Amino acid sequence: MFRLALALTCLAAVAPAADPPKKPDWFSKASKEFTATCDPAEAKPGQTVTFKLTLHLNDGYTVYPTKQPDRPAAGMVSKIDFPKPGAVVFVGTLADPPSPKTKAEPELGIEKLHYYTGKVVWERKFVVNPTQAAGDVTVQLPNVKLTVCDATNCFPAKAQTPEAKLKVLAGPAVAVDPALADEVTKALAEKK
Repeated sequence: MFRLALALTCLAAVAPAADPPKKPDWFSKASKEFTATCDPAEAKPGQTVTFKLTLHLNDGYTVYPTKQPDRPAAGMVSKIDFPKPGAVVFVGTLADPPSPKTKAEPELGIEKLHYYTGKVVWERKFVVNPTQAAGDVTVQLPNVKLTVCDATNCFPAKAQTPEAKLKVLAGPAVAVDPALADEVTKALAEKK
């Protein structure tokens, strides 16, 4: 009996300790949610859809837009890249959310530094390729680096590849919006 107790004690002493719980990374601490969606989520070939990238920040955190109005703040931006034409063709330019907050950073020579808090939504339109077959499509951004800050630090931008699902509906293609037709035609011709 003594040997069994001694053996169990020895086994317990050499059993590996459980790994300590990992601390959440800064992005997980800063954000409640980070999602990509297509609006509408179902579309016919040729139809225009809005891609939305939504970040819900926790209190005390900010994120920069993709462009700053003040030249000294040009490096204080987030980066959002879009895929080459394929199942979808991105058109126009990315729209930073309206109504940014603004502050001055005189020690850096910045009069107007734009930033956002709370719920932040970036949008850009795409056209479903007029020749796209019906079925499910994944629309993935190849590189998103959001510059997020707290009251004292800006964190290294974390590279991410958010994606959204789109269902391409069966049936004949719809006519591409005339305002976007030339851009779509040119993008698809360059793809070849």
